[in-house]
Amino acid sequence: MKKVSPRPSPIRSSRSILVIHGPNLDLLGVREPEVYGRETLADINRRLTELGTESAVVVDTFQSNHEGALIDRVHAAKTQTIAFIIINPAGLTHTSVSLRDALAAVAIPFIEVHLSNVHRREAFRAKSYFSDLAIGTICGLGSQGYECALRFALAHKT
Repeated sequence: MKKVSPRPSPIRSSRSILVIHGPNLDLLGVREPEVYGRETLADINRRLTELGTESAVVVDTFQSNHEGALIDRVHAAKTQTIAFIIINPAGLTHTSVSLRDALAAVAIPFIEVHLSNVHRREAFRAKSYFSDLAIGTICGLGSQGYECALRFALAHKT
């Protein structure tokens, strides 16, 4: 009988990518679907994980409604050989100097993602504490913005 090797699973390496979702994104699919869409966070994470697996890259996802937990996760990324971060800071985009400082401190390249076009909404949403540190910012593409960011991260040379 021929032994069949299982499909190799992606290994944690310098090619690991971390996707961080900020406050209230756990409510995707039910919170203001006309603004944020009907897809759930689980749907988005599943697609991103599958895309990473196709490229033999581990995609870790993390969501919290707590600023400190997000900061702790960014700090941990430095010791976990995360090569790239995709972050949707959500409401913390406009308020969190601490999360910005954490991203600056770990010096891991990142892309800032927003589901809605923040420039077509309330004026305060146009100000980001992260954009000037980010490699790029994607907004207004719905959940496809995460996939665009991931495709860029997969091609990014570290």
